[in-house]
Amino acid sequence: MHLLQGRRGPQDLDRTTAALPRLPGHRNHPLNPRPTPPPHTKGSDPHGQRRTTHHHLCRFGGSPRKVTTITPEFTPADRRAVLDRAERLRQLPEADRDAIRIAQEPKFPRLLEQITATGGCSHPVHLSGSTTTLDGTTGEILHHYDTRNEPSERLLVRCRNRRATVCPACSRLHAGDTFHLVRAGLLGGKNVPPAVRRRPRLFITLTAPSFGAVHRAGEACRPRRAGGACEHGRPIGCGAVHAPNASLVGQPLCPDCYDYTAHVLWHGHASKLWDRFVIDVRRRLASSVGLVQSHFARHARLSFARVAEYQQRAAVHVHAVVRLDGPAGPDDEPPPWGTAQLLADAVRASAGRVLVVAPYSPAVGELALCWGVQVDVRPLCADGDGPDDDAVAAYVAKYVTKGASETGAGVDHRLSNWTDIEFAPVSEHVRTLMRTCWRLGGLPEYAALRLREWAHTLGYRGHVLTKSRAYSTTYAVLRAERADHMSHADVADAIAERHWRYVGSGHTPGAALIAAGIADDLAESRRLGLQARHEGEWCG
Repeated sequence: MHLLQGRRGPQDLDRTTAALPRLPGHRNHPLNPRPTPPPHTKGSDPHGQRRTTHHHLCRFGGSPRKVTTITPEFTPADRRAVLDRAERLRQLPEADRDAIRIAQEPKFPRLLEQITATGGCSHPVHLSGSTTTLDGTTGEILHHYDTRNEPSERLLVRCRNRRATVCPACSRLHAGDTFHLVRAGLLGGKNVPPAVRRRPRLFITLTAPSFGAVHRAGEACRPRRAGGACEHGRPIGCGAVHAPNASLVGQPLCPDCYDYTAHVLWHGHASKLWDRFVIDVRRRLASSVGLVQSHFARHARLSFARVAEYQQRAAVHVHAVVRLDGPAGPDDEPPPWGTAQLLADAVRASAGRVLVVAPYSPAVGELALCWGVQVDVRPLCADGDGPDDDAVAAYVAKYVTKGASETGAGVDHRLSNWTDIEFAPVSEHVRTLMRTCWRLGGLPEYAALRLREWAHTLGYRGHVLTKSRAYSTTYAVLRAERADHMSHADVADAIAERHWRYVGSGHTPGAALIAAGIADDLAESRRLGLQARHEGEWCG
């Protein structure tokens, strides 16, 4: 009779020593498994088996039994080494420990597939449900998908947040959609005829008016030979040369002289000011060719796409692509009198003419709000004379991913009370604008502006990108086309029955670490692909 008596080995004391799947995007991460060394020979293996044979007397008499004991050569030093590894694991950050736990789950490969399908989204939406695809003629079930077989019985989908500070992966996708949306209105495509490239087109920039002197970058900031001081005793000039990223750039020379009230109210009426501007451009065009203003829509149509951007002084200015079409939109040629020069003249005249009067308040008075004196109008020509169409589309797409916190002009979340303003990570200039929003938001005259709700964006509540209906395609159409392409749907009369519900959002700390690695890998792969394409090495 042989008895197998052995002490527990290291693999029984520390289960984390088993081989773990490699964490994506973290090539040198300490949690990634290292190459396994070659096995030791039988004579040199420190954990090799030791066979001991001795005779054991029988309790009930008789001849002694021969007993063979097999024990691993597992010394107290080996046990301490295993315990030290377990202790080091407990000392790891929470994200690393959670990543190890996730990597040991049976459905970890499928979870990696889901995170990769979202592009490494930082805050995915969790859905539960099913989709059944039926043949529209026979009723036969062509495909059925259910989340009961997924990890945690959930499906991860993108959050679609446009802000790079919130989700870099989804903001990159949103910027790509914006690029194609703007480009289609410039060059055609996406159900827009290529003939739009020959239409009168402009790239314009409208700025906010001055609310007070601020520090500028570049050459001497605000040189003054005679010097002087304001009524509050502060210098009215600055002879320093500030770097573009200096913290002083955009800050007022005298905060007491700066008109914070007008700044906030201008933001609150910026969207209305743009609407008045577009209406006035149509009227100017009609008047310049002798048409009745109300009959302009019978002869031409003004299409645009505009994006809002915060300047360093925390004031919004607008970049826009403006195009003149026929009355039916992109499919119709503009009238013979519709030229780029006529359109540019109307834009300049309207930018200096339109006004929006803020509601009267006993505490503020009545303010007339207008555009700033700096207006830039550049024609876009099909023959290459002027800004490149792709460059304009990329320029607009770049700004849609920037949130208020990234530009230093606010934060990306709403402020619920005065304390949130005091602890917001912003400059004192921006903090004063937030305080002004909060004070003015408490006045009944400005209740319609909802200044307290939009104090985190300094009172500006417009969309970062707006466009006219006939300019080009829409985000919804672009997303639907991408979904159809990803689903590989090839049955024309198929019927889909969908039953989904929201069950959560976000990542655990370990899953967030894995998602960030996947997003970095995808971004690096995209960068290398573009580099190879530019060098002529791209094979499609």
